[in-house]
Amino acid sequence: MTPRQAHPSGEQWTIRHGDHEAVVVQVGGGLRTDGFRGRDVLAGYPRDAQCSAGRGQLLIPWPNRIRDGSYSVSGQRHQLALSEPERGNAIHGLVRWAIWSVVEKTRNTIRLVCRLPPQQGWAWSLDLFVTYALSDEGLVVTPRAVNVGTGAAPFGFGAHPYLSVGEDRVDEVRLGIPAASLLEVDDRLLPGAIAAVEGTDRDFREPRLLGVTALDTSFTNLAADLDGRWRVTLAHEHTGRAVTVWADATAYPWLQVFTGDSLPRVARRTSGIAVEPMTCAPDAFNSGDGLPVLEPAQEFAGSWGIAPR
Repeated sequence: MTPRQAHPSGEQWTIRHGDHEAVVVQVGGGLRTDGFRGRDVLAGYPRDAQCSAGRGQLLIPWPNRIRDGSYSVSGQRHQLALSEPERGNAIHGLVRWAIWSVVEKTRNTIRLVCRLPPQQGWAWSLDLFVTYALSDEGLVVTPRAVNVGTGAAPFGFGAHPYLSVGEDRVDEVRLGIPAASLLEVDDRLLPGAIAAVEGTDRDFREPRLLGVTALDTSFTNLAADLDGRWRVTLAHEHTGRAVTVWADATAYPWLQVFTGDSLPRVARRTSGIAVEPMTCAPDAFNSGDGLPVLEPAQEFAGSWGIAPR
């Protein structure tokens, strides 16, 4: 019997609602594609390709970077593998390549689960869940983490979707980011001081054309709307196609925006803008900035989503 060919991202699960369709994958539990009325909302990747540049991945138990892959909890030092070796950092958590399983699936909703066990540089056990749901609102993503171990665990979450409004280059996108502050970084993209966006080329509080501005920037002090959500807007300068990324402002006080300038040349500034809700700051395992700590049996949950129009 000939074995069935395995896709690099594992099993593929499709959910649909009206004109909206999304594909979720087994490897990493991430979002491979998201389309609305036959047009791509997410700059994803093909079924027969391995995920690259974090596209659609879930970043658990930390988003962004940990300096030198090293941090201390209760006086004990932990050393993670340096998954960003060119900068000497540990990046984007431990479950990007883990196998996730389906708990429940309907036509428009899927819920996945994965256990994160103790391993090199990580001493705790978490049960991780994520629900993807399509509705008239768009796509709503709700991650949930439960500490099933015996010690208090540091915890952070981030998501890494690359959004597209049909642009040839991201220069054509009119971008709105409701952030009053940004995080200055060094040449390893590690955090320094928090600074005001006012007077800089990274002030997008009033939506404007991105143009040649390059972003690989963490933002904070995000202004929420009356429903408690902050919203980042992307609109094509000429066609009017638009998409909004939103997140619960209490759960996600940080946001990373990346315009793809450091990607391989073939994809540079041509494959979407990453809009990454984050529960904590970069290197929060060392700074503690926004870092939740989950006691045994305690859990985290917080929704974010994508609303095309």
